[in-house]
Amino acid sequence: MENAIAPDVAPRSVLTAGVDLAAEPKKTALAIVDWSARGARLVSLAVGVDDAAIVDAAEQVDSMGIDCAFGWPDDFVAFVSGHAQSNRVDLSNDEGMAWRRRLAYRETDREVHRRMGRWPLSVATDRLGLTAMHCAALLDAIGDRIGSVDRSGAGKVAEVYPGASLRIWGLLVPKYRVDRDARERLLQGLTAEAPWLDLGPHIDELLRTDDALDALLAALTTRAHLVGQTFPVPEEHRAQAAREGWIALPSGPLSALLDGLAP
Repeated sequence: MENAIAPDVAPRSVLTAGVDLAAEPKKTALAIVDWSARGARLVSLAVGVDDAAIVDAAEQVDSMGIDCAFGWPDDFVAFVSGHAQSNRVDLSNDEGMAWRRRLAYRETDREVHRRMGRWPLSVATDRLGLTAMHCAALLDAIGDRIGSVDRSGAGKVAEVYPGASLRIWGLLVPKYRVDRDARERLLQGLTAEAPWLDLGPHIDELLRTDDALDALLAALTTRAHLVGQTFPVPEEHRAQAAREGWIALPSGPLSALLDGLAP
């Protein structure tokens, strides 16, 4: 595909990229937003993006957000490793659903549940495994180009969750991932709340597929993370987050994304 970043990006602007990752390139989307004194402009949007294009973008932008779990729960990894070595499962310690849920969810998933009252999909037990495997390889490839990726989001690349961002910003429209009319209502709400966001010629693509829309939302969330408008990783969970990953949840309104832009 052609270079992901448009050639007319204004100098001294800030670029954030959002990736809606899928198990295969066909449904993987990449959005790049240019942040400058003019506001924000969606300068590039593509669906059907391969890893090489994502790695190239990671090198060129200021920050990238990827919609996928960056790792697996520590307890799940230990359980599977022990099972592979034929270690017995001590049923006397089986706490039922509480035990299974501890294996299924990462600490960041529990944090999302505490803040929002909803569980994200489990990377260990839901239909995310193939995409997470893809993500693990992609993070390594990005690391080869820009240096090791900190899965806690402390570096240039962060884990994002567009659906949660929409809830926090008060913009979620049910069924937007499967219904074009819902996507249209979501975009209307987004542009009304953020009149400074220029979507350029990409509106039809945003309406056509939820992959494109989630990539845009990932790029917006990445901006929130870049300007310090996401909840920090609690100190006691930093080491765990570096292994499991940590979801960057916006801590402020959509308008906070303009923080730091020159007048």
